[in-house]
Amino acid sequence: HFMALCLMKRLQMAGNKPIALLGGGTAMIGDPSGKTDMRKMLSKEEINHNVESIKKQIAKFLSFEGENAAIVVNNADWLLNLKFVDFMRDIGSLFSVNKMLAADCYKNRMEAGLTFFEMGYMLMQSYDFLHLYNEYGCKLEMGGNDQWSNILGGVDLIRRIGKDDSYGLTFKLLTTKEGKKMGKTEKGALWLDPEKTSPYEFYQYWRNIEDESVENVLKLLTFLPMDKIKELASLKDEQINEAKKIAAFEITKLVHGEEEAKKAEEAANALFTGKG
Repeated sequence: HFMALCLMKRLQMAGNKPIALLGGGTAMIGDPSGKTDMRKMLSKEEINHNVESIKKQIAKFLSFEGENAAIVVNNADWLLNLKFVDFMRDIGSLFSVNKMLAADCYKNRMEAGLTFFEMGYMLMQSYDFLHLYNEYGCKLEMGGNDQWSNILGGVDLIRRIGKDDSYGLTFKLLTTKEGKKMGKTEKGALWLDPEKTSPYEFYQYWRNIEDESVENVLKLLTFLPMDKIKELASLKDEQINEAKKIAAFEITKLVHGEEEAKKAEEAANALFTGKG
């Protein structure tokens, strides 16, 4: 989520209007991408609670005022009222099962077994893009690179109805030390909610990244000028720790505010200089 929020913020700063799409409807299925087995089913109450919590977090990153004010939409508002036969006739008829099975998100699940329920995920996410295109004139859908197949499905769907101005864009995911996606259901997940990961733990995570990750993290997750980032990334040996401190402070400030970032920084300094 953090990667997507940073990218939306950058694009909004450049004059674009972000539409934050919450998956209250698609969460009823769960995306099979990158998963070796079926996701845990969530109740409607759990999904609604998650949607409300995410809305609060989005407000820290995006501006909801001005000409290009961001909007938050929930696909439950249009997906949960669809009639199955009508949807399959109008949308399902435009998808090739052969092509879908060639996509990694499905191909990787073929041996373990893939339910028809999950097979419908791509159709629903593709329909989201069509709905936002028709409703808000949305031209670009973005997501992590594990969403490539789903995003292409939406672009393709819009082109099949005769429009040629829809585009998809994906970005690299942050990964754990083991190279696995830092997903919400994975061990060692880093949460933006202070109840789940305290600002101090959050700060410490970025303070302790590997030396070779410093440049990447500064570029992707902070809004420091590129000249400053290049300067910090060029530091060597012990000095690279200064760059890590700056990265940890900047990222914590973005997610938890300046006051919490200062507290985390002070706590870390006290702890590691033997004063606390």
